[in-house]
Amino acid sequence: LRARAVWQESARLPKDIMAALLQLPAKDTVIAGENASLAQGARTIEASYARPYQLHGSIGPSCAVARYDEGGLTIWTHSQGVYPLRGAIAELMGMPPEKVHCIHAEGAGCYGHNGADDVAADAALLARALPGRPVRVQWMREDEHTWEPFGPAMLSKARASLDAAGAVSGFEYEVWSNTHSTRPGGKAGNLVAGWHVARPFQQPPAEALPQPEGGGDRNAIPLYRFPQTRVTHHFIPDMPLRVSALRALGAYMNIFSIESFVDELAAAAKLDPVEFRLRHVDDPRAKDVIRMAAERFGWSGYRRQNGHGRGFAFARYKNLAAYAAIAMEVALERQTGELQVLRVVAAVDSGEAINPDGIRNQIEGGILQSISWTAFEAATFDDTRVTSRDWSSYPILRFSHVPRQVEVHVIDRPGEHFLGTGEAAQGPTAGALANALADAAGVRIRELPFSRDRLKHALQA
Repeated sequence: LRARAVWQESARLPKDIMAALLQLPAKDTVIAGENASLAQGARTIEASYARPYQLHGSIGPSCAVARYDEGGLTIWTHSQGVYPLRGAIAELMGMPPEKVHCIHAEGAGCYGHNGADDVAADAALLARALPGRPVRVQWMREDEHTWEPFGPAMLSKARASLDAAGAVSGFEYEVWSNTHSTRPGGKAGNLVAGWHVARPFQQPPAEALPQPEGGGDRNAIPLYRFPQTRVTHHFIPDMPLRVSALRALGAYMNIFSIESFVDELAAAAKLDPVEFRLRHVDDPRAKDVIRMAAERFGWSGYRRQNGHGRGFAFARYKNLAAYAAIAMEVALERQTGELQVLRVVAAVDSGEAINPDGIRNQIEGGILQSISWTAFEAATFDDTRVTSRDWSSYPILRFSHVPRQVEVHVIDRPGEHFLGTGEAAQGPTAGALANALADAAGVRIRELPFSRDRLKHALQA
């Protein structure tokens, strides 16, 4: 097949994805401050931030086993949703759902929607061609990297005014994003195989996930007490590349953007970043995690070393789950663009802490994953196809770049509601890393990831 197949490709992918996001039709929704506007006559600061398409990058590619026998189909799958998958495969195969049995099996995890459902559909089609025999389909690395749904590329713009005392008197934020979920949901059109059968299925229309949790606009509304706050979500239904849920959804990008911008505002106001945040926070639990992270890091007594920088960031995941604050120290080699996270100190409030060790594990994992996204990861493509098909073209965090020290301090709240820790660390980690890099470099980088080439270019500009 590889030697004889002839493929026809067309140039359909945009060369500049960020420009494309602004040009594609969007459904605009003001999710906060319908009538808000910036104060007149005040000092105004604005900035834009960008995130590329990113992969789940599961270390193990997707796999499934299927058996078709006597009009029934059994699939062993590591899908995150066996019931929606059953409905989608039933539609794909033209079978009654009660004749399809999906059994969950341990496999590569993803915290979102990777290729697990797609490979199950591949196995189902092959099993029907070989009734009575189990068929195992194992995607290869290039299959996973090329065909899995990506975390969407995103663009944000922030604008704020400062009064004479250095306080925010008006805040505007806009975010452009595709949908953050195209999980099967019982539809064959959300499976890759469904696009390539003799009678292909159309992918269902993209939908925005509603607030308060949101999708592309998750955590787009800041928790800070900013007067005249206005937040707009530009939802883009058209998707140049296939996208779906990647851990934290839009919260990662929105918190990275807002927390980077908050540091830029603090610098304009000539105020310490931690003090600036505390001045604009009313929630006492938010103040507690900010103060604890700063104190355990030694923020007030920090002694700067050549090439080192410190950064801080805070958020409450989805604005209704766990509170998390991150303080970070980095080292930057200016000649090579080599960036190393030296230590990370986190404070987290998840409500009553039944399993503090589980909370720490969740936050530690989120910190490492976010460092990988923020410093290394970006899917690449030309005008016809995805080009980041292996670990060389899609680098991830290696052991050599794991922080030397990670501390997680849990604030226990006996008797309080369980908030869920979830992806509380991903956004604040990105913000803290961006702010620490700006402190070390003296240059603000607003486009992810902070790759060596991007840093070298910025430092030499």
